[in-house]
Parts: sequence; C-alpha cells; structure tokens
Amino acid sequence: MAVKSFKPTSPARRFMTVADFSDIKKGEPEERLVKRIKKHSGRNNQGRVTIRFRGGGSRKIYRIIDFKRDIRDVPAKVEAIEYDPNRTCRIALLSYRNGVKRYILAPDGLKVGDVVITSESADIKVGNALPLKNIPVGQMIHNIELKIGKGGAVVRSAGSSAQVLGKEGEYVILRMPSGEMRKVHQLCYATIGQVGNLEYENIVIGKAGRQRHKGKKPHVRGVVMNPVDHPHGGGEGKAGQGNPHPVSPWGWKTKGRKTRHNKRTERYIIKHRHK
Repeated sequence: MAVKSFKPTSPARRFMTVADFSDIKKGEPEERLVKRIKKHSGRNNQGRVTIRFRGGGSRKIYRIIDFKRDIRDVPAKVEAIEYDPNRTCRIALLSYRNGVKRYILAPDGLKVGDVVITSESADIKVGNALPLKNIPVGQMIHNIELKIGKGGAVVRSAGSSAQVLGKEGEYVILRMPSGEMRKVHQLCYATIGQVGNLEYENIVIGKAGRQRHKGKKPHVRGVVMNPVDHPHGGGEGKAGQGNPHPVSPWGWKTKGRKTRHNKRTERYIIKHRHK
C-alpha cells in the first residue's frame, strides 16, 4: 500500500498523508457478510460515560470476519481486496469451491485470483491456515488462536506478525510482535504471512477533524484543569500541582503500573514484553 501526500494548501494539508486506495475494490461490501452495530459513545446501559473522549464519528458497517477459518480442506479463491473501516488492515473476500463466501484478514502479498486453503496438510503459502504443529520454525504467522477452535485472537493489526521459534512437547514457542515469548498449543491454527497494509504506521492524521471522523473527541490534559477536576490541575501558568507521579482523574497511577493479573496463563509466558 502506498501513502499519498498533498500540496501544502493549508497548515493541515502540509503534513497530512492518506492511504492509496487504487488497488481496493470499489462499491459496497458483500451484503450477507455485514451487520450494523449501534454506537454507544463510551456510555454504559445507564447512559453514563464510562470511557471518556468518545462520540460522533462517521457511520460504518461491521464486516463479519472469519477468524476461525473453519471450512477445512476446501480451496477458496480471492475475489477482492476491500477496505474495512473497523480495522487497520485490509480484508479479502474469499469464494469457496462449495459456494460459501467469507472475509479474512488480507496478508501482505495476497492478490486477487490467488487460491488459499485451510488444512492440516496445506502448503506453507501466504494466506493458508494450518495448525502450529505443521508450521516450520522461523515462519512468520498471524491471526493466531490461543484456545483450540476459538478463532484467531492475536496478531491481527496492520503490519504485525509473530514468529515460530521452536516446539516443546504439546506447545509451540512464539515470539509475539511486542517481543513477548509465549507457548501456544500445537493444535491451535494460525495463518501464514504478515498482516497487510504495512504503510499504515506512516500515515499522518494532519488535522483534528480526521480524529473526529473516527469518533474520537478532544482529549483534555489534566494539567490544564482545575484542582477540583484532576490531581494534576491548578498552579500558576503551566506548572500544575507538581504531582510526582502521573495519575488518572481518580488518582490511579497511569505510567509504569502493571495491569496484568492473570495467574492462570502466566505459565505460558516464557519472557514478558517488559524487560
């Protein structure tokens, strides 16, 4: 995917970049593979804001993605590469030989007309899905299951990939994009290749309006608030209260505090992403 820039006709245009959609299919998505999701703007069932700075945004329809890849041993042809407003990567429309159509995450290098398959004996080819036990060491993979048959749960964003480092009994050792090394059961499925749209990280938003289109409202810093509204508020000029540690409006530490409390899966992590 290429990134397009513009002539600096305004301060916002000077640094703004957008993705090139020339190789994306134009028109509506597959009608049977979409559903509408109601917006909640960060509010719970009582109407109270539980997640701040959300609201508005362009309307978008959710594309139903096949994370499970549960149609086994049936070849599928790539009909189109499409844009998905709900995720950073592109999606591919597959047409299986039995007539079923599904959306999958489009890996880098997958083109219209390619044939992919989900099978234990599938070739090591971009877009094919197979169990981890049959994937060779050193191979880059994505859309990885953490529970057998539950569907891909990790490594799904644009440009991300994990690497198979080794095999140990019933488990396969993976290096995750964060640098974490963990064990995943060998019967879990994964897709060969790296998630596409690698240039996404180079896109510059350029103006506040594009964030509002995404449904993100302005994020107000604590140091510009009053002491009654935030622990960082008050003070003369930009001094703030001189709080020694960054905290949330409710006094929770926000930088460096560990948030993982899952002892049940701790044994699967060989090396944490934090040094």
